[in-house]
Amino acid sequence: MAKVKPFRGVRPPRELVEKIESRPYDVLNSEEARQEAGDNEMSLYHIIKPEIDFPVGTSEYDPRVYEKAAENFAKFQEKGWLKQDDKENYYIYAQTMNGKTQYGLVVGAYVNDYMTGVIKKHELTRRDKEEDRMKHVRVNDANIEPVFFAYPDDKVLDNLIARYAETTPEYDFIAPIDGFRHRFWIVSDEDDIKIVTEQFAKMPNLYIADGHHRSAAAALVGAEKQKQNPNHKGDEEYNYFMAVCFPASQLTILDYNRVVRDLNGHTVATLIDALKVHFFVERKGRKEYRPQQLHEFSLYLDGVWYSLKAMNDTYNDKDPIGVLDVSISSKYILDEILGIKDLRSDKRIDFVGGLRGLGELKRRVDSGEMKLALALYPVSMKQIMDIADSGNIMPPKATWFEPKLRSGLVIHKLS
Repeated sequence: MAKVKPFRGVRPPRELVEKIESRPYDVLNSEEARQEAGDNEMSLYHIIKPEIDFPVGTSEYDPRVYEKAAENFAKFQEKGWLKQDDKENYYIYAQTMNGKTQYGLVVGAYVNDYMTGVIKKHELTRRDKEEDRMKHVRVNDANIEPVFFAYPDDKVLDNLIARYAETTPEYDFIAPIDGFRHRFWIVSDEDDIKIVTEQFAKMPNLYIADGHHRSAAAALVGAEKQKQNPNHKGDEEYNYFMAVCFPASQLTILDYNRVVRDLNGHTVATLIDALKVHFFVERKGRKEYRPQQLHEFSLYLDGVWYSLKAMNDTYNDKDPIGVLDVSISSKYILDEILGIKDLRSDKRIDFVGGLRGLGELKRRVDSGEMKLALALYPVSMKQIMDIADSGNIMPPKATWFEPKLRSGLVIHKLS
């Protein structure tokens, strides 16, 4: 059963939240962070992308950069740009994208639940990326940014959240760049806190939706602190890390598409012929075409859109991994025809999140940068949870969640 607890969040005063909040560290590069921060000394990028305080070209992995993160975190608190709540609370975080709102509960998730598999993952993590985030957590002694979890729908929690949603939020703003609305409430009532804790305790599992490296880093630092403390009791704050947990049915997963630099020696005609071995190929013309169902793909090639419908022999409904469209496309298109064996390392392929739209795929091919684009039908949350429950791992670059969590609304100190 899942164990969560409230915590004393470190947050911006209401009037400063729009100065401080930012996109997550891993959705933009150093130069983009430098531009977005501009001359705003309150931007959270000074903590989560502190290389922007050094000359252009300074590595984000430079030891001085991690030290600068801690220095800036301390400065933000000294200046009152971030203040710690007096008591332990849960928080509610709502995001509205294209008229649809999802409501998440911000909790302290239990480190041991991650270690024992109560918190389930569906992606592999890379040790170098884990270590980077671990250094950031260690030096700040805090989870500066939350991780993104899903939980099985729960009517009791739905009703609690609905009560708060009818009240005035602590924060309410439209974020720059994405244009989405973000709202935030404080759950300080002791009876409501008890309800949240008890309802999570009934859940057999929580699921990492987005932020696998942050989850691993936060949990591993917590486990380190357990071993380093000779007087460890189990109730210390480092036994928990910050997560925003959303009901699974509310989450939006967008398509995560592929663009490829060359045709691996094929002409347009021979490529189409090769595709016909495993797909029903239909020319759609020059108007953008989006896949309409599972096992259908959209191909953009030489100014023309095609529908590719996978034949029945390309997948097995009883194979939770093989039945995924990312697996079908990887095996029968990227590998077999285009010679791309490793999605993580091959420089001939790139990935485009669905929020950018089919127009971005078309643009990158028409510019000559890429030769073809492949659009996929989105993975479902049920597929992700089924795979996590079976102990399997999703293929690389399979899911793209939107909207992304904004950082800087609340921070969790480990001591």
